[in-house]
Amino acid sequence: MTLRNELTYLGRHFTPSWRYLFNFESAIAYYRNQHQLNVEAATVVADLNLSGIAVRSIEHLLGGHSLFLELSKTAEGLLKLHRDQIAQARDEADCYSVGHKSYLIPLLGEKPLLDLASIYARFSLHPEILAIANAYFQMYTQLRYYNIWHTVSTKAPARESQLWHFDREDHFILKIFLYLSDIDEGAGPFTYAPGTHIKRRQGFRLPDAFIENGIARWNDEQMEAEIPVEQWIRVIGPPGTIIFADTRGYHKGGLARSRDRTLFTCLFTSPASQAPELFDRSRMIQRPTSMAQARALAL
Repeated sequence: MTLRNELTYLGRHFTPSWRYLFNFESAIAYYRNQHQLNVEAATVVADLNLSGIAVRSIEHLLGGHSLFLELSKTAEGLLKLHRDQIAQARDEADCYSVGHKSYLIPLLGEKPLLDLASIYARFSLHPEILAIANAYFQMYTQLRYYNIWHTVSTKAPARESQLWHFDREDHFILKIFLYLSDIDEGAGPFTYAPGTHIKRRQGFRLPDAFIENGIARWNDEQMEAEIPVEQWIRVIGPPGTIIFADTRGYHKGGLARSRDRTLFTCLFTSPASQAPELFDRSRMIQRPTSMAQARALAL
């Protein structure tokens, strides 16, 4: 790595320069036009700032079931449509193979179509969801991805995202997970080490790691050496449980042992993120009238 590239990398991972150099325009525009949060959304942002994670029910957050019911019904149709692929994944799930998440099926494909009429886009761009993302970043964020993930149960050793890790798409990252099935300990619940996100990581000692396919991972014993297991947040809950998590913090999930798991997920980063495009934009997109939505779509 050249000195220039190294300095650029450091700048992208130093909060003031990341915000006011690489994302200056977005941060200033948000400061001038920021959306007033309702009480529930404000508590979500407060929890995120403190712990890196916030867990709520979709009913309490959005005050209704219509979007959730539509999303659930759509997911049921996709599960039926992909039943052969799911059966094949179940047959292969116990085969330990790093580099291919055979246990996880993205029901919208690896690169989902960005369709503003879809329930996936309408949920991700819901004003309150978007307001939470923007308030956490303190800038207008960009929607980078959405999908419905179905995880099949496996007896194979934990691997890849089933192990502790942190994501690398940006300096701050916000992922949202909405449970579409009942998720208990046997269904691979999302698990988070609170306070390990960038906003609170000062003084946190990086656990010893091992390298899996070129990526640092941590097992439970390694993580417990720095974060006591009783502090881990395991999100067990019924359909309608919604998780907001800064996945630059340490987390894991998807180690389903006794039952399958289905959830919706979407991802927000800063506009300056160098993550590759994760949507198929082959369909013409009309610019929304909402500034926050237009910026979330990079329009």
